[in-house]
Amino acid sequence: MFYSALMQGLHLTADLYQCRCDSAWLTDAARLLSWCEQAVGTVGLQAVARLGHAFPATPHGPGGVTATVLLAESHLCVHTWPEQRAVTLDVYVCNFGGDHSTKARQLMAALVDHFAPEWTEQRSLDRGEAA
Repeated sequence: MFYSALMQGLHLTADLYQCRCDSAWLTDAARLLSWCEQAVGTVGLQAVARLGHAFPATPHGPGGVTATVLLAESHLCVHTWPEQRAVTLDVYVCNFGGDHSTKARQLMAALVDHFAPEWTEQRSLDRGEAA
């Protein structure tokens, strides 16, 4: 079907547990956004906007952050839970005009390496139907 061929893409997710990175990566939205934008460029994707939000501390510990980088190819989103040393990652690329799947996988690998989790749960979803 013509429309599904236009919507082809790759959606990667990862849940990271017991991250061993510096704690600031889990609480400093500006620092995390800058690093994410640099990682996006390093793998050859194009950042077009970015937005971060720092959550207030709770009785359980410091507040986490949400960092989103809007890509010409789609998006990257990071959510942190510093009190649990946990992170969720979401990388989605549309493959309209070119296959960006390899770049998405490279970006996900760089993100996972950056947070240095003790273990991860990763998933991959092909979006749309094959032409």
